[in-house]
Amino acid sequence: MASKIVVIGDINGHFKAVFQKLSALHAKNDFAFAIVAGSLFGGSWETESAVQQDIQSLLNGEVDIPLPTYFALGKHPLPPAVVQKLESSNDELCHNLFFLGKRSVTKTSEVVRIVALGGQLDPNIIAGQSKDKYPPFYGESDAKTLRGAKTADILITSEWPEDIRKRSNVKFEPEAEPHSRQCIADLDVILKPKYHFSTSGDTYYEREPFFHAPSDETDGLFPVTRFISLAAYGNSNKQKWIYAFSVDPTASHPVAPPTGSTACPVTLSEKKRPAPEHREQALVYEDGSRGRRPHKRRKGESRGPLSASECFFCLANENIATHLITSIGDNAYVTTAKGPLSTPQTFPKLGFPCHMLIIPFPHQPTLGSMEEEERQATYGEMQKYRIALNSMLKSAADEEYGSVTWEVSKSSLPHTHWQYLPVPADLVRKGLVEAAFKALAENLHWPAFKKEDVGDGYEETSDFFRILVWDPKNDPAKQTSYILRFDEKIRFHSQFGREVLAKLLRLDKRIDWHDCGQTQAEEEADVARFKEAFKTFDFAE
Repeated sequence: MASKIVVIGDINGHFKAVFQKLSALHAKNDFAFAIVAGSLFGGSWETESAVQQDIQSLLNGEVDIPLPTYFALGKHPLPPAVVQKLESSNDELCHNLFFLGKRSVTKTSEVVRIVALGGQLDPNIIAGQSKDKYPPFYGESDAKTLRGAKTADILITSEWPEDIRKRSNVKFEPEAEPHSRQCIADLDVILKPKYHFSTSGDTYYEREPFFHAPSDETDGLFPVTRFISLAAYGNSNKQKWIYAFSVDPTASHPVAPPTGSTACPVTLSEKKRPAPEHREQALVYEDGSRGRRPHKRRKGESRGPLSASECFFCLANENIATHLITSIGDNAYVTTAKGPLSTPQTFPKLGFPCHMLIIPFPHQPTLGSMEEEERQATYGEMQKYRIALNSMLKSAADEEYGSVTWEVSKSSLPHTHWQYLPVPADLVRKGLVEAAFKALAENLHWPAFKKEDVGDGYEETSDFFRILVWDPKNDPAKQTSYILRFDEKIRFHSQFGREVLAKLLRLDKRIDWHDCGQTQAEEEADVARFKEAFKTFDFAE
């Protein structure tokens, strides 16, 4: 069912007049909710006492807000009294007025999905996402995190997507050009919002609708985005500052591009530079025939039971523990493990656990189930992260620590990922790492491990468990790969890798991650120490 929505540009402190006008409009139109896409508060609150009195009236509930209203983080700092109220009230400023935050995914009671990125890009925010959600600045990683939302009905940004005016015949002659950002263009490409709202000072701009290329994900249909940049309330040019429309979040995409639309003018950032290097693997199987097996895995097959919004490895999940995330690339991200196997004392030369997860963006059970371009780019970047982690170990501890990276590639799991852990170098050089994995597999009467590199796993027709072992005397990119293939007859448990390494490192009491809980403060301290050690090697910064 379609919902009637109204969006407002910069209010800049004139909220009494704006909400009064909105009340009259709402009485005639019965809007489901309103959105303030620009700055609710201007910059004059610091010097004008009358404005401060208006703000206090708002906080006291003395300003009538006629319907649920969401306000974005604009370009001006929020008044201290507003920040204090938001911190103590779960982002509800007063009755019917809710803060969207710097980086958020909101689903309204009408099931309308709003994705918001507030403030202006600050290139100095480089170590992951910005932690404070009230200053009007965001980092590249804040934008990258929102790519995990996957879809949006409405996208709200303070700044414009780069190249948005390409292919457009709409005239736009602003007094000052809006800032345009590639990371916001990426959000348009990935989220394919039905509406994208921004602001542009005293000038209004509404681009022709643009359509996205049909794909398997869109069932061969054409998603359409409408980009609208609103002028500020009370602007001297009398340009449009309010926009009303209807949106049905359940409606399907059109079967053909609408009349008057253009092709999508923006391009994904990774399309603008060479794809990650990917070395083709010559795969030969010891199955008696020495031939290649037929391809069986295809995108969409054997998908896990959880949706992306429910999956704790998906950035689309609103409950994901963002404080554990340490680096976000173009196709994958790195996070510290929840309940890590190791402790800060396990590897003294590091001083932090360094039990890491390398997680691809696509919500797929295996790498092999991804489409070719997506699979190769994802595998390439996961390897790039593994190499960067090895380089960090070598820098911090010379040749004292090697590493083990392990993966469970199983079609019934919801979201594939790699786990990474340092190990003392002598365990690698004495062959004790692979020996430990082989011994436990043999005790469980599982198939034997084979020394074999299967690359991105596309040629594989069965589930498998993989370990990648690195000796620090070698180049950080070098790996020795061991594979254990299994089928539904084997009750393979996903904690196999952790169990082997726990016994090898004499951490038997830490086999179950539930027994290794930390406070959030402890987790954040480990993350901070890791980021400091990894910052020189983090190619995503």
